[in-house]
Amino acid sequence: MNCIASDVGADAVQGRVRWDPVHSLWNGGMLLVALMFGPQTFSLGAFAIFALLSGAFILLGHSLGFHRLLIHQSFRTVEPLRYFLIWCGVLAGMSGPHWIIKTHDLRDWAQRQAKCHPYLSHRSPIWKDAWWQLHCRLELERPPQFDLGEVGNNRFLRFLEASWMLHQLPLALLLFAIGGWGWVVWGICARVAITVHGHWLVGYFAHRKGPQRNLVRDAGVQAHDVPWAAIPTMGEAWHNNHHAYPGSARIGIYPGQSDWGYALIAFLQKCGLVWDVCLPKDMPDRKRSLKAVL
Repeated sequence: MNCIASDVGADAVQGRVRWDPVHSLWNGGMLLVALMFGPQTFSLGAFAIFALLSGAFILLGHSLGFHRLLIHQSFRTVEPLRYFLIWCGVLAGMSGPHWIIKTHDLRDWAQRQAKCHPYLSHRSPIWKDAWWQLHCRLELERPPQFDLGEVGNNRFLRFLEASWMLHQLPLALLLFAIGGWGWVVWGICARVAITVHGHWLVGYFAHRKGPQRNLVRDAGVQAHDVPWAAIPTMGEAWHNNHHAYPGSARIGIYPGQSDWGYALIAFLQKCGLVWDVCLPKDMPDRKRSLKAVL
C-alpha cells in the first residue's frame, strides 16, 4: 500500500519546518517525566515492566501492526488479530495510524526522488535532526496528494487516530493498581520515551552510515543497516534490506540477521492465523531497481 495518490507537480525539496505542538509536548513530556521521576521510582519490578512492555509493543505494535501490516500489507491476517496488532501500535506511543502512514509514505516517496528536504533525508546534524523529527513537522510547498482509501474510512482506525494518546490511560491505571507510581513512570513514560527517541535514533543512523548490500537506482537517499539495533527493533534495523524489498514481511533476509518480527509472523502462519506472506522471492521485479554495493 502507498497512500500517495498523485505526485504530479509535487516538490520534495521546498518546504518549511514548523513546530508541532501535539507531538512535541507528548514526546517532550514523556521524556521529562521519565528523567525527573524515573531514578527515584526505580525498582526491579518497574524495570521489568518497562522492558516487557517495550518489547511487546515494539514487536506486536510498531513492527507488525503498523509497519509490516498496515503500511506495507506484507501479510494478511484475521480481522480481530489485525485490529489487535494495530491497537498495539497505538500503545507503542508514537502516534495514530493515519499519521504514521502519511509520515512513512511521504518520507519513502521523498527519498526516492533525486533530491529532497534535509528533514526527509536526515542530512542535518544529529541534534538539529532530533529537534526536527521529535518536535516539528515539515510543510512542503507542493506536497503530493494523499489518499488513505479504506484505511481512512475505517471507523475503528479513525477512532484510534482521534484518541491515540488516551489509550495509555487504561494501561496506566492497571499498572498503578498493581505496582504504584513506579510502574506507571517506567511502564508508560519511560517506555514511550525510549520507543519514540529510539525510533528516531535508529532512523537517523539508517540513513547516514552503516553496512549496505544494495542501492536503489535513481534514489537520492540510500539506506544502511544498523546491526546493533536489530534485536531491540525486532528486525526493523536492517533498513538497507527494507529499502531493497519494502513489501517483504521478512526484513532480516540474510544469514545471521535477527528478525524477531518475521519469526512471529512465521509462527502465526503455521498456526493458520496469517497468510499471503510476502518475501523477497515474491518481488522479482525489484531486482531491476537495485544495484549491488561493490
